[in-house]
Amino acid sequence: MDRRTFVGLLAAAPLATTAKGETTPKCRIASDYQPAAVPGMPGPYPGKVVAVKSAKCLDASGENVNAEVVREMMTRGMRELTGERKVIDAWRRFFEPSDIVGIKVNCGGHPWVVSSHDIVAETVRNLTMAGIKPSQIYVYERFQSQLDEVNYAPHLPEGVRIVAAEKANRNVDNLGYDPATYVEADLFGEEDTRSNLMRLISQRLTKIINIPNMKDHGATGATGCLKNIAYGSFSNVARTHYRGKSHTLSFVGTLATVEPLRSRTVLQIMDGLRGVWHGGPFARTRRYVFYPKQIMFGTDPVAIDRLLLDIIDDKRKAEGAISIWDRSPKYLEANNGIKRDENPNVNIIIREPGHVEYASKLGLGVYDPARISVKECEV
Repeated sequence: MDRRTFVGLLAAAPLATTAKGETTPKCRIASDYQPAAVPGMPGPYPGKVVAVKSAKCLDASGENVNAEVVREMMTRGMRELTGERKVIDAWRRFFEPSDIVGIKVNCGGHPWVVSSHDIVAETVRNLTMAGIKPSQIYVYERFQSQLDEVNYAPHLPEGVRIVAAEKANRNVDNLGYDPATYVEADLFGEEDTRSNLMRLISQRLTKIINIPNMKDHGATGATGCLKNIAYGSFSNVARTHYRGKSHTLSFVGTLATVEPLRSRTVLQIMDGLRGVWHGGPFARTRRYVFYPKQIMFGTDPVAIDRLLLDIIDDKRKAEGAISIWDRSPKYLEANNGIKRDENPNVNIIIREPGHVEYASKLGLGVYDPARISVKECEV
């Protein structure tokens, strides 16, 4: 029986963060995949976040990570999230030896803010302790060039596969993108109106771990769990923001709902050892790098990202920069003659931090701070 589903997502009622008169674009999802009984997002722990902090995780320069401290932070976080006494049992809540596991890293903030080698290595170590062979583990990103810059291989055991969907802006033949699984939307009259899911996700992986960073973003306001797993797993996503206008409000969450991505993304580990408070998602200069020195754990990407919005906005306020919620066009580059990276009071696009709340309305997690339980730990 043909299980293909075409789901028309009509433009939802504009949220409070949407400018007057604006509506969200109509999208169509094409997928052959059915959701799991308990989809990985928001997963078994909706609204629950564990934040493990340590002043010892970085040296005084902020450049070097203390691997032993990271291991302790990871152990504490997984135990607190699951309630298990043994860390191995915490990992076994999510993974079985037969699983093919993808680790979605974030390499766009090279050289200063990427998914830490040490957090990724510790994730792999725990997966292998849970009985998953290195050859069943894939560290993945969209662009091969970004993976090459970060170079995870020396930090991982032999057999772990490090793969990308695109090389030199062309699909990698044996992976690339799935032509049958996509979101279709005409946003700005672009020629290619489809964003296709990575073939690795639809046809090979059984589980995914999402390891984003704490970063500001010129289009979404902040880029965390939702954007890393959504925009980092589909093709043709940069088309959502153009000439100061962004459709990221609805598109981030829409991509994250697509099966099997939604059901297979079972664990969120936010790398907050370092962060970017302006100029993100990149980190070409240390001028805007800061050091939250924490790791967040959960299964609910909305809840974690809701906390991230405040972390980024509070840091910007402390630095005297405009809020990520400020939608005034007077701050756009085009109206200032000043480059965004030169001044934290200049935007390239009217930001859409409301994408996190929008995602909650699609069932991806808990947005209301009063309903988010945060367990803070110090190691």
